[in-house]
Amino acid sequence: MSDSAEFYTIGRLSRRTGLPVHTIRFWSDSGVVPPTGRSDGGFRLYDAAAVARFDLVRTLRELGIGLEDIREILDRQVTVAEVARTHALALDAEIRTLRLRRAVLRTIARRDSTTEETLMMHKLAQLSAAERQRVVDDFVGEVFAGVDLGADDEAAIVAGWMRELPEDLPDDPTPGQVDAWVELAELVADQDFRRRLRRIVLSGSSDPRIDAGLDLRRLVLERAGRALAGGVTPESAEGGRVLGRIVGPRLSPAERAELRDRLRMLADAQVERYWELLGVLNGREPSPSVIPAFDWVITALGAHR
Repeated sequence: MSDSAEFYTIGRLSRRTGLPVHTIRFWSDSGVVPPTGRSDGGFRLYDAAAVARFDLVRTLRELGIGLEDIREILDRQVTVAEVARTHALALDAEIRTLRLRRAVLRTIARRDSTTEETLMMHKLAQLSAAERQRVVDDFVGEVFAGVDLGADDEAAIVAGWMRELPEDLPDDPTPGQVDAWVELAELVADQDFRRRLRRIVLSGSSDPRIDAGLDLRRLVLERAGRALAGGVTPESAEGGRVLGRIVGPRLSPAERAELRDRLRMLADAQVERYWELLGVLNGREPSPSVIPAFDWVITALGAHR
């Protein structure tokens, strides 16, 4: 070795770099930064280039890059940029996982969940986007079984709406979004809910919120909703006049009774909740509930025969 070059022992290198002695020895023994040479007494020595390599290794390790990747970088088998790109993608995935885990924990704490609910919530939250979509697709497929979606445009549109899930939970999901997914999964697994929704579909209404023949949802929200806001009771004379503007004056008693039964079927709070949960997951603002206005019309139909 040249006498003019400056060399560092491990102890001096530790003081120079701030690295622990055992770390320097480990990186040196691993071949990441081999010693430049040895002293007459057999001690490892490192030159200025090795000091610079130790500084680089420390930086890369602090960024979470493993020693094997660092060795390839130092041997010029890969570039720092290539390794950084790979690790950034891995960190993105890890951050998403941690954020999802945090949201699940917050939901568990807020709901004061039991052990069984905690296990179920964790399992549901870990489902991939494709697996979550399959849960909803299976549900919608069962509800619309036997309905020719190719011939029934309205049914096809509604079935598409009912399948509308985001590709993934947000990177930083709120407890409300995790809660919404868990509640949605519970709801679509409810056999009674499936039967009721299928009965609505097969009754001739392709959308539990819309009856195209009477333009019912719009009329109910506009007129019964206004009556509700104005304190008009459905049993009153004014309530009867509002009802006439919604359903028309020419319905026979039998037709009114049939419409009342139909509205009872459509005014399903769980069906409305399904749409609300989809809205939460897709980041949409909640729509006003139609249930109070529908209930107003149902009561009015019973009072004004």
